[in-house]
Amino acid sequence: QVQLVESGGGLVQAGGSLRLSCAASGRTFSSYAMGWFRQAPGKEREFVASISQRGVTTYYAEIVKGRFTISRDNAKNTVYLQMNSLKPEDTAVYYCAGDRSVSVVAGTYDYWGQGTQVTVSS
Repeated sequence: QVQLVESGGGLVQAGGSLRLSCAASGRTFSSYAMGWFRQAPGKEREFVASISQRGVTTYYAEIVKGRFTISRDNAKNTVYLQMNSLKPEDTAVYYCAGDRSVSVVAGTYDYWGQGTQVTVSS
């Protein structure tokens, strides 16, 4: 069992930056691949980025590639999402998730956090 708690969301102007954190409970964090997803009002949850257990492999959605960076610190049981050059269309609730294998598909993830709101003003 893994419990995930996101933090770091907030209100930022277009062009600004935020860093999201996702803290995991338990001793098995390093055995899980981690992902970030987001959901805007009226839209389906979409993939943002994912990272393998040791951080060797990462995947990004095309719409965030070059602007967002996913990373993890297994010693701190935390995964991060550095978001730069934010756009109003990045506004959404951002969720972190854990899975046994790195994936871009939300349905494969077993564990989810409660989400953190990111709002980008124009």
